[in-house]
Amino acid sequence: METVQTVFVIVAAVALLIQAIMLVVIGLVAARLVSKIMPLVPEVQNLLGLARRTIATVETHIEKAGVHIDKIGDKVEHIGATSVSLLDMTKEQLTKVDGLLTDATARARNQMDRAELVIDDSMSRIHHTVTVVNSVVLRPVREIHGILSGFRATLAHLARSGRPTVDHVTSDEEMFI
Repeated sequence: METVQTVFVIVAAVALLIQAIMLVVIGLVAARLVSKIMPLVPEVQNLLGLARRTIATVETHIEKAGVHIDKIGDKVEHIGATSVSLLDMTKEQLTKVDGLLTDATARARNQMDRAELVIDDSMSRIHHTVTVVNSVVLRPVREIHGILSGFRATLAHLARSGRPTVDHVTSDEEMFI
């Protein structure tokens, strides 16, 4: 019974170790993903600023040239919409990474709580087993040892000579006084 509990405790510990390793790996992958995405955000913002400046410049040139601005405006709107969709995708990916980390943390916490419950249960079972062993095995051994000690003392008393020595009698009387 004790070996089964030990095996369960070992299995729980290995599961916790594997989950901890997976959590660290997920964290590293998420950090790497964030480190790759974050440098893109300033670039996209720079591109938007550049696009706005370009639009202003183009509008100025178009007005000077007398070309109709509606045709160019559609293309500029398309570029702006594409830029916005890129930013939205970036935000969406960051949200997914954050959700993944939150989920992994919650799962790891749940598994640690479960492992703690398993370990607590195993420890209480081991304590119960020790108590049972103590009451079933050790108590009768002590009782038999006590009986044998009494029997040994009886045999020792019967084995000595019938008449006690004067010194012994004096010693016994002094003990009662």
